This record gives sequence, C-alpha cells and structure tokens, in this order.
Amino acid sequence: MIVLPTVVREAILERARDGEPDEICGVLGGEFEPDGRSRVRSQYPAANVADTPRTRYEIDPEEQLAIFERLEDRGEEIVGFYHSHPRGPPRPSATDAARATWPDRSYVIVSLEPLEVGSWRWRTENEDDTDGNVTTDEEFEQERIVA
Repeated sequence: MIVLPTVVREAILERARDGEPDEICGVLGGEFEPDGRSRVRSQYPAANVADTPRTRYEIDPEEQLAIFERLEDRGEEIVGFYHSHPRGPPRPSATDAARATWPDRSYVIVSLEPLEVGSWRWRTENEDDTDGNVTTDEEFEQERIVA
C-alpha cells in the first residue's frame, strides 16, 4: 500500500495535464517500507529527456542524483517514481517493465484518458531451480493507494 496525500496527487495530476501531450515524470519522497506501507511526503518533478517523450519517459541521471541528494537533505527516502500516460491506461507498459530498476519501490502512473491514478511496486524474486541455477522473477504488483 502507498499513502499518497491528496495535495501530492493533485500536484502530479496538474503536471500531467500541463505536460500533455508528453509524458511527465518525477521522484516520490517520504518514508519507504519494502514490504509494508510507504508514505509519500513530497514529489520532485524532473524533466523528461526521453527521445520520444510522447510515449516514453526518462530522467536525466545527473538530475536524478540531484533529486536524491535533496531528498536525503530533507530526511526523506526514495519511495518511488511517477510518470504519466497521456493517452494510455494507468498501468505499466511493457517498456515500463523493461526499464524498471528499483526493487520494491512504487511506480505511480497517471492516465489522462480516462483520468485515473494507479500505483505498482516493482518486485524481484530470486529462485534456485533443481540444477542450482538462480533465476530472477521480476514483475509489477498493483498496490492500493490511500490518501
């Protein structure tokens, strides 16, 4: 479960509307719990530097590092990330899954058509098969949003 206060949710929705037709993106700060309830206290907007910003998002690594430092200075943890799907559903695309890299963090997705907000945690699980080989299972798991 992710606690996403109304004021943060509304700020993200406003950015998504203002950023249309491009996807917007940013980082969520607050209190991170890997297996429990994460609580968002703030959102940190980032520029979308993707080559095709209408269908993809990417945060510049230097900007992302600067945001992480601001979070740390404020005593916050990285809860997750957010981005918009201006013309798509509020669930991860195949590209989102292929590019997810932060285990147990939340990925909040804003859809503008229809207007909805969804949240998903990126889960990874290592398993040993009968031959002793380790395989990694990775997937998004939908999580409940509460205000």
